[in-house]
Amino acid sequence: MRSIGLTVLLMLFQICGMPPKLASQTGPGLGAASGAAIPGSIVAVKLGASAAELGGLWKFQPGDDPSWARPDFDDSSWKTIDLTPPEGSGDATLGTSGYIPGWTSQGYPSHSGYAWYRLRVSVEGASRSLALKMPAFADDAYQVFVNGQQVGEFGKFREQHVTAYSTLPRAFPLPKSMRNGPMTIAVRMWMDSATPFSSPDAGGMHGPPELGYASVIATQIRMDWDDIAHGVGSGFLELLILAMALVMAATLFWLDPQETAYLWLALVCLVTTLGNVIVLLVNFTTGIGQTSGLILLDVILTPVRIGMWVVFWGYWFRLPRLYTLQKCVWPLVVLLGLSVLMLRPPFFGQVVPVGASAYLVPVQLVLKLVLAALLVLVTYFGFRRQRTEGALAVVAILLAAIANYQHELRLVHVKISFSVLDFAISLGTASTILSILIITILLLRRFINSQRLKEQWKLEIQQAREIQQVLVPARLPAVQGLTIESEYRPAREVGGDFFQVLPGEVAGSALIVLGDVTGKGLQAGMLVALIVGAIRTVAQHTSDPEQILGLLNEELCAREHASATCIILQISPDGEVRMANAGQIPPYWNGAEMEVEGALPLGTISGIGYSVQRFQLQEGDALILMSDGIAEAQNAQGEMYGFERVNALLSRPVSTAEIAAAAQDFGQEDDILVLTIRRETQSVLQAASQPELIPAA
Repeated sequence: MRSIGLTVLLMLFQICGMPPKLASQTGPGLGAASGAAIPGSIVAVKLGASAAELGGLWKFQPGDDPSWARPDFDDSSWKTIDLTPPEGSGDATLGTSGYIPGWTSQGYPSHSGYAWYRLRVSVEGASRSLALKMPAFADDAYQVFVNGQQVGEFGKFREQHVTAYSTLPRAFPLPKSMRNGPMTIAVRMWMDSATPFSSPDAGGMHGPPELGYASVIATQIRMDWDDIAHGVGSGFLELLILAMALVMAATLFWLDPQETAYLWLALVCLVTTLGNVIVLLVNFTTGIGQTSGLILLDVILTPVRIGMWVVFWGYWFRLPRLYTLQKCVWPLVVLLGLSVLMLRPPFFGQVVPVGASAYLVPVQLVLKLVLAALLVLVTYFGFRRQRTEGALAVVAILLAAIANYQHELRLVHVKISFSVLDFAISLGTASTILSILIITILLLRRFINSQRLKEQWKLEIQQAREIQQVLVPARLPAVQGLTIESEYRPAREVGGDFFQVLPGEVAGSALIVLGDVTGKGLQAGMLVALIVGAIRTVAQHTSDPEQILGLLNEELCAREHASATCIILQISPDGEVRMANAGQIPPYWNGAEMEVEGALPLGTISGIGYSVQRFQLQEGDALILMSDGIAEAQNAQGEMYGFERVNALLSRPVSTAEIAAAAQDFGQEDDILVLTIRRETQSVLQAASQPELIPAA
């Protein structure tokens, strides 16, 4: 299989200071060398200090027979193929000059597998060791024989299988005994049945070999490697930019995991980078076989990359129903990969009949065009949603599409290869680099805007927390005859639990409210502010728990998605308690759970009433009110704290802080709020009311 590097057949006579000579039948000779046809179809090669191009008519025969390597084999009945590069010839696929079409366009359109080339030469004037340089392009693997002796091969030939590689510059030294005199050069070629789908004129050698001094041939090999570097050198630049974009996208996703588009861009860059690495390995090493490289690139990475681009832009534009988009994309990707696989070795020509290509090629084209249509739809709807970023994004999408549809562009005669400063630049490479640069600008812009928005949210949350700290008192007001303790531990920056202790106009009376709004975070904190504000306003006019709950219920019903549980106690100076409950868990009276009538939370149904319970707090009695964050605490194994543990905890004297700490240590999942109300005994009241005695001086 041909490599991307360009064949270099240049003179070295400038270095040696020798004038050039021309070969007769084979076309221009190289350096002080010539090759001339002599009777009996033998090419005469006269070597001075350089090499000769072995063009002209080579004997050619499809099939395989080891005896065809022998110098005495009679090949007079074989047909001929001219390996002289026609003037102005070139490779339509790669855009290179000095290119000879393969056997599929020279009378053997359906042949694949083995074929042989033979040429007889007569060498004169050779004074040093010789080497044979093979053409830069060949399909797909070959073995070289001189006078029946194998001098080298490219690829791995086994009895049942041949492993081919993308063609690399190769030269093979001849034995010291082979310097002057007649030589028979036989080249055993092998081409896979799927190779014609990579180039329509595949098969055999796409240029003439060269015979010359080993030192001169070595110099030409180095020049060929230099051409390959110029041909694929832009891939290193693309690889560098892709690696930088991959690191940046992965870093941004680590900093902002909510933005899934960063993750998809990192995956796109990763897949594209892997493809570039494979291309570079194929063009510079024999580390990856032709079949493995084709399967990795054409069957897996290319379809997956196209699908990832579609999904990435869907996430970038934050389109709805992205799951539906992926349900459309990935089956198409799988079908595209399978259709390509059927046209690649080892399936095509062995498992899949050659004639099936007439159906598989159109199917493959349709699948790629359907994916392109999905990308167009994503672009259309995305541009409608985000016109600010849309213009630059559309340019990046167009460039990405060009990079992924080069083969289709070549079908409509779009030039896909250019030369810049002697470096070959493909349209796909340029498009990929430009699209990644544009996307990088968009990424940084979005990330900066996202950070600004986060800072604004942090400021708003901090302000909401400060407001809540005012609404949920850290220092409780003093109420004569009562000892009140509170412990509040929000699960987030802004909590959803609330309580209020409002002393009454009569000394020793108080209105105590405790509740929990539905939801968490900033929205819950804003609802707490609303409820606490409403409680303080209503409490100026009435201390009746039933009326207060009714007014709060109507206030929340007037708002959508606003609900809360709440319990209100109105305590008189003599210890009488009037209590109304709206869905809050019952209080604990001296460590035992009270029986409370059930009621719906606030904001559920408008116009409902709430019953009032009356009971008497004796001296020394204690009421403990708590939110459901205590019982719903959950450990790492998913086990809840539960009411059984709450009952066991309260069966002994325990402080308010100990109750909160027990739930928090178990595994806090929700806001934790505990409020303890204890009626003081007369001895405590009398001790508190007596003035402090100051000892006499």
